[in-house]
Formats: sequence, C-alpha cells, structure tokens
Amino acid sequence: MVFEENLTNDQRKIIEASHHDPFVVLGRHITKKGVVVRAFLPDVKHATVGDDLVMQRIPGTDLFEWAGPSDALQTPYQIYCTTAADEIVSHYDPYCFPPQISDYDMHLFAEGKHWHAYRFMGAHLRNIDGVEGVMFATWAPNAQRVSVVGNFNRWDGRCHPMRSRGNSGIWELFIPGLTAGELYKFELLNQRDGSLHLKMDPYCQQAELRPGTASVVFHSQYQWQDQDWMESRKKTNWLHAPHSVYEVHLGSWQKHLDGRFYSYMELADKLVPFVKKMGFTHIELLPITEHPLDVSWGYQTTGYYAATSRFGTPDEFRYFVDLCHQNEIGVLLDWVPGHFPKDHFGLARFDGSALYEHEDPRRGEHQDWGTLIFNYGRNEVRNFLLASAFFWLEEFHIDGLRVDAVASMLYLDYSRQEGQWLPNIHGGRENLEAISFLQEVNAILHQAHPGCIISAEESTSYPMVSRPTDMGGLGFSMKWNMGWMHDILEYMKQDPIHRRYHHDQLTFGLLYAFTENFVLPFSHDEVVHGKRSLRYKMPGDEWQQFANLRLLYTFMYSYPGKKLLFMGSEFAQGSEWNSEQSLEWYLLDYPLHRGMQHIVKDLNTVYRESPALFYHDFESQGFEWIDCHDSEHSILSYLRRGQAETAIAVFNFTPVVRDNYRIGVPDAGEYVVVINSDSEFYGGSNHPVRPFIQSDNIPWSDRPYSILLNLPPLAGVILRKTH
Repeated sequence: MVFEENLTNDQRKIIEASHHDPFVVLGRHITKKGVVVRAFLPDVKHATVGDDLVMQRIPGTDLFEWAGPSDALQTPYQIYCTTAADEIVSHYDPYCFPPQISDYDMHLFAEGKHWHAYRFMGAHLRNIDGVEGVMFATWAPNAQRVSVVGNFNRWDGRCHPMRSRGNSGIWELFIPGLTAGELYKFELLNQRDGSLHLKMDPYCQQAELRPGTASVVFHSQYQWQDQDWMESRKKTNWLHAPHSVYEVHLGSWQKHLDGRFYSYMELADKLVPFVKKMGFTHIELLPITEHPLDVSWGYQTTGYYAATSRFGTPDEFRYFVDLCHQNEIGVLLDWVPGHFPKDHFGLARFDGSALYEHEDPRRGEHQDWGTLIFNYGRNEVRNFLLASAFFWLEEFHIDGLRVDAVASMLYLDYSRQEGQWLPNIHGGRENLEAISFLQEVNAILHQAHPGCIISAEESTSYPMVSRPTDMGGLGFSMKWNMGWMHDILEYMKQDPIHRRYHHDQLTFGLLYAFTENFVLPFSHDEVVHGKRSLRYKMPGDEWQQFANLRLLYTFMYSYPGKKLLFMGSEFAQGSEWNSEQSLEWYLLDYPLHRGMQHIVKDLNTVYRESPALFYHDFESQGFEWIDCHDSEHSILSYLRRGQAETAIAVFNFTPVVRDNYRIGVPDAGEYVVVINSDSEFYGGSNHPVRPFIQSDNIPWSDRPYSILLNLPPLAGVILRKTH
C-alpha cells in the first residue's frame, strides 16, 4: 500500500499499528472549521457516519474521514460500512467514547492498594451513554501499542488499538456491541525492540478450554443462597472451632467411565454429600485457577482470576461453593502467588519486558520448577496478586486460601547454590519485598473478611508465620506443620520392634506445638513421586498396615492442631495418587477399606463433638502429658482439655496386647471409650476393651486417680469422662 506524502506522522502510525494513543487520530475531533470523524477500516469499500454522511477514503490507505459542521453529528454515533464482500455492517465508533477508568482508581492501582482492581481491569460488560459493549483494560507500561483482538475483528491488531492512560501504564478501550462469551486476547507491541506479543488477559474471569489460550468475556448472573453461612462465618472464632479438611483434586476425585472430568455441577451433586457424610468441616481444592497443563495439578497458574474451564463456567463453580455452604461445609482454595509459568501466552514478558517477573534470573526464576518469580517490589504486581486474593473471597465466597510454597517466597537463596542468588539490601537472604507483601495481604484479608482462614504451606523454621503482623509476624491464620508430619511418618515406617528407639519422634513435636497455629497435613505431596500411599508407608502385613494407619489417624485427630487429609487416604487407597486417573473407589468393596472409611467418619464426628479435642488446639492449656516416657512399650498417653471437658488419648504403637495397663487420670468417675481403632467395625482385632471404665483411687503418673485399660495391638483409644 502506497501512503500519500501528506499523511501526518500520527496517521502513519495508525496505519502501521504503532500509535500509543489512537484517540489522537481516530474518533470525533472538533476543529476550527467544525468537526472531523476518522476511522481505520480495513477491508471496507465504503463508509458513512450515520445513514448519509459519506466518509472519504484517504487515498492509498484504509483511513476514512468525514468533515462537517460541529452541530451535524453528536456522540455516540454509528459507522456503516460496505465490506469487500459487499456486506453492510454497522457499529458504534469505539473512539468516540471518553476515558472510563478514574484517576482515583489508577492512583490506587499505582500505589498497589486497589483491593478491587479486577472491577475495572480485564473485560467487563458496560453500558456507556446508552450503548452496550465491553470495556477492556490491561497494564503494559513498556508497550508502544496495545490492541484488543478476537473473532470480532479477525484477530487483527490494527482494528482496535487501545487508549494509553499515560504514566499509569494502563491501556483501555470500550468496544460497543460485544457481549459475554467473546474470545479475545491482547496484542502488544514493545516500544524498545518492536517485538509483538499475543497474550491472554491477566485479569480475565474466564479462559478458553485448553488447549485454546484465549480469554473469554464473562459476566456473572449467579444469585447466591448462602447468606446464613456468610453471616455465621463472620461470627465464628476459628481459633476455637473444629477444622477438619478434605483436600481434593477435582480432576481425579472421580471421573466418568470414558475418562471425562466431572463438571462443577456434577461434583456439587456427588462430592458435597460425600464430604458431609464423612464429617469434614472444609473442602480444600488444589488450584482451580486456570492452567494449561493437566499434570501440573493447577500449580502452573496462568489465570489468577479465572476458575478453570475444564469443569465448567465460573457460575457453575459458584454453585459448587454455594451448595457447600448450604451444607455447612467451608471451601478453601490453593492459591499460588509464589511463581508462574513461562508459557508464551501468559504473564511471562507480558509487554516484551520483565513486567510481572524480575529481569535478572537470579531473582526472577525458579530453576528447579522452570517457572518465574513475581516481582513483589513492584506495586502493580503486588496489586495484581492482592486483588486476586480478594476476588476469590468476595466474588466466589471462598472461606480461605492455602498459600503454596511460602518458603520459596521468603528466601532469596531458596533451592539455589552460592552465586545463583542476589542478597537483599542488607546483605541477607530474606526476600524483604515478598515478606512485606505477605504481611500486607494477610492483614488486609483478615480485616476485610472476618472469619476467613489463610494458611501457609511453609516448611522452614521461619518465626511467627501465624502471628499477627503488628507483632512482627507474617499474619497467616495457620501454618502447615511439616515437621510433625515428617517425624510421625518416619516413625510409623519403622518396624514396631524398633520403634522404642525412635520414641522421640512422637514426642518432639510438643516442644514447639504451640509456637504457631498448626495444621496437621497428610496432603497430596505425601502420596506421589515414589513416596507411596499412606497405607504402603506402613510396615507389616496387610492387617498391620491397616492397623497402623487407623492408629495414625487416631493419633492425628487427638493431637493439638487442625486436621487435613488428602482424598483417597480416608479409605486407604493402595496406589500412589495419579492425577490422570480416578481414585480407586472399587476398594470399598473390601472390608478393611470400608473399615478405614468408617473410622475416619467416626473420628470426624467425635472430633467435632468434643471441644476438648479442638478448643485449645493452639494453646498449651489444651494439652498435658500423662506419660510420654514409656518408650520400652512404645505407648503414649495424654490429656486434651476444652473449657469444661477433658479427653484422654492412649496409643499402643506395637502389635503386642497390653492388658491392665494403668494410666493416671485427673478426676474420679467413669470414663467412656469413644474411639477404639481396633474395633471390628473398623477392621480391627476387636480385642476386649471395656466401654466404660471406673477410676481407681490409686495415684499414678502424678495424677490423683488412675484407670486400667486393655490396650489392643497397634491401636489408639480415646476416652471422655462421663458427666
């Protein structure tokens, strides 16, 4: 195409698709002579403004122009086009609308403090001056030009270049006539090297089903029915409430026989009743934020505001959450602010520069994972993540987040050799920007959403992870107790004949049990990558494996700390978890597996109904040793206390029956057995254990009274004093 020599530089840039502010050229402009309307219309033969104001093609270009008196045309106006295929189409001119994002919104965003940035960033249905359409906005400060592309403009970046909002780095454009369901991306031209980048919208609220990578215009029409739950959550003191979590990977909990995923709706109808029957208080979902690769389990997030399309629409996920709440089940989401994948269509070098990540790989790349690290020192990046956390809690009524890989965020030398990392400004290894970000997120979320729970998967000895930020802590509600989990699993792997030499692995955790608000996790990470299932971590023959596992669960449910169990573990799945296959539900045809499911259900029931087992989970007054020294017999016993109730837990970690085993108790009276993991109902040997035991006036273990127990082999017994 030959350009006329008298084209202005601005007009040339429009034609070349390189103008940073197309509104300088396109749209309606008042001149000394009247008004001028310009439009860039590729593949158009003729065009008019309104019905009869003929636009003239600027020779040799696809720019059309009409000039007339200032009172001849008011905004908004339509342009009628005759295409090269002789079709007549019309549209409101996107370039006749004023800027839509307020200076205040842009100011807060630049400060990193806009909690609801997702309300103007991304794509949103809008009615502007009586015209319906979609408002688009993205952040790309190093772009020369940004365009919205999609099926509606044949993915042609020349057609809908966006308005630059100056130093904010924000680009916006209202495109009339578009509706929900449109596929779109952003096309970005880098201002330094002229490279072109086609990206999904970081703020999109729905994404195209993989392997497609486009964003989808979405508008929720869901009507929530969980008002009672949300009001109750505000008033619940989770510190003193039961908290028993069923961790779930939605893609492999169950599948259709032909391998298809269950939808959010199908999962609501099947998973919610199952979890309610089993007695768990919460479901924790492995990441359901959009991700390109199934086998990443969701941890390679590309859509931080989009519920994955694998299982349905965002409103169908809202239905899932709503049904959970109506059945008094909380919903927690695995959230991944620690890293993001390098996929070319995602956040990586979004506008041709290291925008969301660091430029230097010593700061910006996880070499082990092949992912990029967010630049937590950049306000707009912090705002992107902060608003994402807000989005899930506000727009989806999520009850809390489990923050993945916190240790990798806290330390600059995480999984790095000397010379592969850069110290902070003080010469230390702590990532000061990430620490500040986590403190800010936790403080704001807890303030804005009373009752929400933000848990840290944090595996180091970093102090005060679950202590308030005004005390110098990170501000998390809870922290996963990885040390306890590793110790107890290492102990349980031992042949019982050798356990006497490892007794400290049972008791060591109480030295630090109340330094944090701990969750006791048997998560997905413990049943993959050659670690074996929980069942096959246990020693011995089949009966001993099941007895050990029942013993382990009884120990966990009576131990200080909130509880988490990965799906399949509740019925002793034999194989390692495989995210590409359904759980082995057929195992419930076998008595030992059914027995395991029964004891987990009963443990949840006893736990929820026994304040002594949860009220002081995070406080030392809720726990007292009865006897922690009997390593010779591998027996432990302790008290759990509530405000007005006491429970006693006794554990025999050997396959040897210990009849007439005496333990001290604090009060005279009758004690009732509420859990015996050796019961025949659970698949145990059913060794005789008296259900009601009267205390003796015999001091024992520094207690004024005592009781005699028949301790079954490889079993735990929980008792409560009758009133």
